[in-house]
Amino acid sequence: MPFVYIMKRIYLGADHAGYNLKEKIKKYLLENGFVTDDLGTYSEKSVDYPEFGVKVAKEVVKDKRSLGIIVCGTGVGISIAANKVKGARAANLSDEKTAALVHEHNDANILAFGARVITFPKAKKLIEAFLKAKPNKVARHKRRVKQLNKL
Repeated sequence: MPFVYIMKRIYLGADHAGYNLKEKIKKYLLENGFVTDDLGTYSEKSVDYPEFGVKVAKEVVKDKRSLGIIVCGTGVGISIAANKVKGARAANLSDEKTAALVHEHNDANILAFGARVITFPKAKKLIEAFLKAKPNKVARHKRRVKQLNKL
């Protein structure tokens, strides 16, 4: 599949609820030639999602050409944690149109998924929709992303 998004690597992170989905996503990405960096967790043992959302966000912000994928039970908590890091723009995804638009309009750099609310085949479609979308260079979108980055 032709992807538009050019990146060095994809950072992955999940809590215990998202562990299995993260592992499936990692396998899929590796099979498609992406370089991944798994920042944990590494089992279904209970952990706190903020730790992993922040770990991924910090790496993505440092590595401007990277992408993050984070997973918890709903995708909400871990995305809130990631968005506390200046420069992180995590989007909790549930449909393909939103996946494309957050790339085109919001320059999202982290995708968040809820393992209790979406399946792996759905997550795969959302990743593909995001990666195939072309970033929009319209001035109003660039202006808004700059505003987000100042927060």
